[in-house]
Amino acid sequence: MEFLYEYGLFLAKALTFVIAIGAIIALIAGAAHKPKPKRGEIELDDISEQLDTFKESFLQGTLNKDALKKHNKEQKRIAKESEDKEKSKLYVLDFNGSMDAHEVSELREEITAILTIANPEKDKVLLRLESGGGVVHGYGLAASQLQRIKDAGINLTVCVDKVAASGGYMMACVADKLISAPFAIIGSIGVIAQIPNFNKILKKNDIDFEQITAGEFKRTLTIFGENTDKAREKFSDEIEETHVLFKNFINEQRPSLDLPLVATGEHWFGTAALEKGLVDELSTSDDVLLKYNIENQIYKVKFTIKKPLSEKFAIGLSSSVERIFVSLYSKVRASFISK
Repeated sequence: MEFLYEYGLFLAKALTFVIAIGAIIALIAGAAHKPKPKRGEIELDDISEQLDTFKESFLQGTLNKDALKKHNKEQKRIAKESEDKEKSKLYVLDFNGSMDAHEVSELREEITAILTIANPEKDKVLLRLESGGGVVHGYGLAASQLQRIKDAGINLTVCVDKVAASGGYMMACVADKLISAPFAIIGSIGVIAQIPNFNKILKKNDIDFEQITAGEFKRTLTIFGENTDKAREKFSDEIEETHVLFKNFINEQRPSLDLPLVATGEHWFGTAALEKGLVDELSTSDDVLLKYNIENQIYKVKFTIKKPLSEKFAIGLSSSVERIFVSLYSKVRASFISK
């Protein structure tokens, strides 16, 4: 036990020393370099190469000798024929939307990059979309970003594997073709707003709340003040107005939809959504990519912001410290168990 105590004390001192030195280095590095605005870059991943590699690896392990020889010969012939033939390109984007739709900042950069090089006559864009919706202005902007693709004359396909509801469906309906997995959640063409009110609690505890506004409806419903019927009516009118804008947008993008039927705030699984015209086809994004890969060169486009050296060092130091603590805990625990 005494050995373990001394050993632990030594490691704690050593660890404290390492953290102190690391902190000093990080401060020096931060002081030496003036903060610069974060600059991102576009990363391209060759999805076609990945799919082809998977296929070849599988065939190499499953075909017999004669079949493999024949396959390799055919692949050489195809490669030779396609040397001077440039394939159409399919650019793949991913959007996993949160409540505030902050991911739109990356989406706009990715779309801008694509628009600078895409050929409207040949190239296409596919968006893999997952979102249960969120704030109106955030998802309105995201939908407008997708509209830029269509305005440039580039074909846009949206694939939904899990959910595209409310603001997520607002984005999805911009597509030239909207594809959903059979059990994906689709729809929820409605608007919701909810707010707690603590006015009764404040009154019960003799706490006054004052709110000064200029303009009759600068504030309608409030968290701490006493809400009036007039304020509720105004707030309800604003929600209804937003719903009308939402429905009008859906109608512009998919005019064949029976809006009174689908704009009730309900959602449906993919199979039912297809019957109601909310989507155009049932499939997973994986199968869609396999289909496109036959005649297209597929690239995944991702906008990333590089972390500064000091931030990378801090993250690395934090990970190292965590590993040391886990290792120390495991060793001490093992020692106690063995005894």
